[in-house]
Amino acid sequence: MIRVLILGTGGMANAHAEAYAAMDDVTVVAGVDTNADNLAAFNAKHQIANGFANLDDALAWGQFDAVSNVTPDAVHHRTAMPLLRAGKHVLCEKPLAANQADADEMAQAAKAAGVINMVNLTYRNVPALMQAADMVARGDIGEVRHFEAAYLQSWLTQSAWGDWRTEDQWLWRLSTAHGSMGVLGDVGVHILDFATFAAGSDAARVSCRLKTFDKVEGDRIGDYSLDANDSMVMHLGLQNGAIGVIHASRFASGHLNDLKLRIFGTMGGLDVRFEQGKSQLRACLADGLATGTWIDVPTPDVPTNYTRFIAAIRHGKQVMPDFARGAGLQRVLDLAVASYTKSSCDQVV
Repeated sequence: MIRVLILGTGGMANAHAEAYAAMDDVTVVAGVDTNADNLAAFNAKHQIANGFANLDDALAWGQFDAVSNVTPDAVHHRTAMPLLRAGKHVLCEKPLAANQADADEMAQAAKAAGVINMVNLTYRNVPALMQAADMVARGDIGEVRHFEAAYLQSWLTQSAWGDWRTEDQWLWRLSTAHGSMGVLGDVGVHILDFATFAAGSDAARVSCRLKTFDKVEGDRIGDYSLDANDSMVMHLGLQNGAIGVIHASRFASGHLNDLKLRIFGTMGGLDVRFEQGKSQLRACLADGLATGTWIDVPTPDVPTNYTRFIAAIRHGKQVMPDFARGAGLQRVLDLAVASYTKSSCDQVV
């Protein structure tokens, strides 16, 4: 039996708890949250026996093997480090940390501890993405030359997921003081991984434009200063020589939570979609190039990150995406922020 502790009991923690509950020989033994009401409601909902107000108390108890770290972005580093020192396996929500230095330290600590470590880049669960990455790796589209990718959300223009003006789970994502890196850190890390993983190459050069829009008078709601970026556009050069663009926004009206990727090589192209919760892959390959004919490509189901995390613990074999991958992505995010300055990005027309 693998005993799992869930650290942080906000909205995303429910997905972790439900995934573990569906697995044989896995049990969630405890929840941890500084908010007593949230913790009590979460434990009751998922029938979890133990609850702790802080991580120190949970570590002193120690009756767990692995942890899902579902704390806010800025808390990942200070919560993961003691867990790694205690020899616990850790699945951490994305982004891995709030800056490259912290992410690097976490990756090094995980390697030194010899524990299973994963970043929950949830779109590695999308069959179309995994199939596309396999096809690129096999050389089905030849050498990658160009790509375009987007992550489109609209929770700032509609209330399908709740009211961002009144609910803390959304308000913190709009405030740098509450640990948010804005859309760049929240979903930009997903589309960055989505594109570079499929292209089979890491970023070599980056340039980024970020935008924070006025949303309420005074740009503040209660304790939340609404200063985190809402939209981003990034140009990337990859180590394999390909170039492309990625963008993400919370103002993409008409899209609840959609990802798109088009990737072009010397022998063909791929179109990866995850829209309305459905995965689709289309390809234009050798026989179809002259006519621009695209065909649907079968995409077998793939195991989820949660399933692969538990399997890795059982077999003692590290799987991707690990903390090293998370640190590499964080480096690109940090460089993207640094690239956006008046002198390097804006020219008045």
